[in-house]
Amino acid sequence: MGQFIDLTAADGFTFSAYVAEPAGKPKGAVVVVQEIFGVNSHIRSVADGYAADGYLAVAPATFHRAKAGVDLGYTGEDMKAGVALKAAVEALPAPGVLQDIQAAVDYAGRAGKVGIVGYCYGGLLAWRAAASVSGLSAAVPYYGGGMTVGTEPARHPKVPVLAHFGSKDSHITLDTVESFAKAHPEVEVQVYEADHGFNCDQRGSYDAPASMLAKERTLAFFAKHLS
Repeated sequence: MGQFIDLTAADGFTFSAYVAEPAGKPKGAVVVVQEIFGVNSHIRSVADGYAADGYLAVAPATFHRAKAGVDLGYTGEDMKAGVALKAAVEALPAPGVLQDIQAAVDYAGRAGKVGIVGYCYGGLLAWRAAASVSGLSAAVPYYGGGMTVGTEPARHPKVPVLAHFGSKDSHITLDTVESFAKAHPEVEVQVYEADHGFNCDQRGSYDAPASMLAKERTLAFFAKHLS
């Protein structure tokens, strides 16, 4: 089990982050970036999982600038609240929450090389971080909402990227994933016969085989780039 700590960004803003420590010496560190539902029980369990796999795991509360202590479930009302919070965070002046992710990466760096993994909106933030946050060695966006459209594909990652998508995801259509893959041959793009949110065992779209395979690939990716 981990615990919440306070971190401070470069602009002096203090926010919370969930930290899970491995049993022995860390192999490195993984920053876990939340969905639109906050650092909830699922994200905390994801962080605990990376700690069990030997990494220092840090899950920053990327909604803290809009609202502290966000911990939502997956009902329709929770979805509506999460979407509103995402809009509020996206409206922040640049660099917005990327400076909070930078603070999390800086903190995590005490354990060695740092990777970042993000889910849904967190996947988009992980993609942005790969291009603009210093101190990272690898990035793994899971079904990053928005990263395959608009101006997002024009970003140039500074670190190796592994991106997971679901072929049944109506939020991130397969044609945009294919266009993204063509635009970024340096990115390892993996597509699963699964829907949006397939990694989350608290959602109806959870897909155990896809989740397990994506985690295996992610751990191998981190073992390669964080060792």
